[in-house]
This record gives sequence, C-alpha cells and structure tokens, in this order.
Amino acid sequence: MASTSSLSVVLLLCLAVAASAQLSPTFYQTTCPNALSTIKAAVTAAVNKENRMGASLLRLHFHDCFVQGCDASVLLSGMEQNAAPNVMSLRGFEVIDSIKAKLETMCKQTVSCADILTVAARDSVVALGGPSWTVPLGRRDSTNANEAAANSDLPPPFFDLVNLTQSFGNKGFTVTDMVALSGAHTIGQAQCQNFRDRLYNETNINSGFATSLKANCPRPTGSGDRNLANLDVSTPYSFDNAYYSNLKSQKGLLHSDQVLFTGTGGGTDNIVNNFASNPAAFSGAFASAMVKMGNLSPLTGSQGQVRLNCSKVN
Repeated sequence: MASTSSLSVVLLLCLAVAASAQLSPTFYQTTCPNALSTIKAAVTAAVNKENRMGASLLRLHFHDCFVQGCDASVLLSGMEQNAAPNVMSLRGFEVIDSIKAKLETMCKQTVSCADILTVAARDSVVALGGPSWTVPLGRRDSTNANEAAANSDLPPPFFDLVNLTQSFGNKGFTVTDMVALSGAHTIGQAQCQNFRDRLYNETNINSGFATSLKANCPRPTGSGDRNLANLDVSTPYSFDNAYYSNLKSQKGLLHSDQVLFTGTGGGTDNIVNNFASNPAAFSGAFASAMVKMGNLSPLTGSQGQVRLNCSKVN
C-alpha cells in the first residue's frame, strides 16, 4: 500500500512537471495582450468593493485545483459546487463570469476560465497586500466536473496533522508547502458549523478568543450554523503573517489550523515559528506553493476546451 501510494505521488509530480513545461507566462502575449491587465483591474475593483472577495477567489482556485487539477471544473454549475465542502460556501463566481465576458469581447474564445481563476487568485492576494508571483498560463477548461472527488480530496476543517500531511502530500506538496498554503487563512471567514466543536470541546484554544465567538456560534447544532467569523482575528483583511502568530496564541479558528502548532516543538511548530517571525519567509514559501498548485494537472494543448461561458461546457 505504502509503495503504491509513493508511486502515485511520484507519477503526479512527473505529470505536474510535464504539464508546467507546456505552460508559459507569455501564453497570451500575442493572442490577447491585455488579458492580464483586464483580470487585475476587475479583481482589484471587486476586492476594493468587498474585502472578503479576495479570500473567496483564492479559495475558489484552491477548490478547483485540488479536484482533478486546475481545469475550472469548480465553475461548472452543479456537480462540484454541490459537494459538501463547497455547497452554500463557494462564492466569487460573478466576478469570474464578468471577467470572462470582458475577455470574450476582446479576444473571442482565447483565454480559458482556468487561467482566469488562477490569475485572479494571485491578483486577490496582491490586492490585500500579499506577495505576487509569475503565473504560467495556457490551461484549458474541463468538459466535466467531479462531485465525488470534491468530497474526498478537499481537506475538511476537522483534519488533524497526519490527515492534512497526507492530503497535501497526495497532491505533491511538502509539509512546508502545506503550512504556507494554510496561511491563506490570514484572510477570509468560516462558518460556525466548521468551528463549533473547537469552541466548545477543545482545550488548546485561548479562552478569551473562544468566549468572543460563542455569542455568534451557539452550541446547539443547527443554531447559527452559517454564521461567520474571521479566520484571522488580528488582521482579517490584510494578507500578512499574523495567522501564524494567532496559532502561537491558540487563536486558530479551525481545528485544522491549530493542529499546525502545539507549542511542544514537535510537528510543524518550527515552520510556524519561522513564518510568524519572518514575513519574507512566509511570502516566499506561499508564492512558491501557489505556483506549484497552479501546475496541478492542467489540461493543455488540444485537451479540454476554452469555454465561452465558465459555468457550462460549449
């Protein structure tokens, strides 16, 4: 079993390297030269209008790439959108649809929804003060979506460190990549149903922090399930390294956040300590891991299609 799993990860890494070799930052330089500036302007406007949108677009990209690769399958109506990790929580579709409509008037059936989403995730981070990185381009869009894979591949908020490490490892990420990508929780919000158990049943949580959240997240299941709380209690609308300092103070909102830091010096404590004290280290690791994520099993060449409308196949 272990041998088979190792071979699968090696194969995934090989496929990712092969696919990334077919992607290029200059893919649209001649076919749609204003594509990147158009995406950036739209994302910046959307985030300025609603700060939370930056986190929503970043999450949309993550939930796309972790399920059969970065192919915009998550944008297809139904299917993956109905999966447990996504239903009534994914948002930002209207921003992507608006960008797509603009690009279609400029460059007919040229810029894929998968590339729009990948670039939008980068531009969202930048709009909130985070690092930038070069995005390889040339992804094409899938003609199908996979609800079952969305249910099985996306790590839930109750995962412990072993589960998280395996989940990210299955996609070819290192432990450092995993901790860096978890730092995306320096922005965004989570629903009460995803942190209720932590508030009322866990001991490795700052008591004042827990108390401040309980009024908006009552103990009875079904009461206030979708009420929201900031994932980063310190600077919820700034993409910075405060998330890691929060973990050191036992102020991680989700169980899957706080398991990254125990305070015993084991597990991923050293990585959290490094990112908490060194913003540049976090920014560099996050940018590197995001490029790696964007290279997860993209469709290239004649594979898939370039959708005219991101919510449905041509």
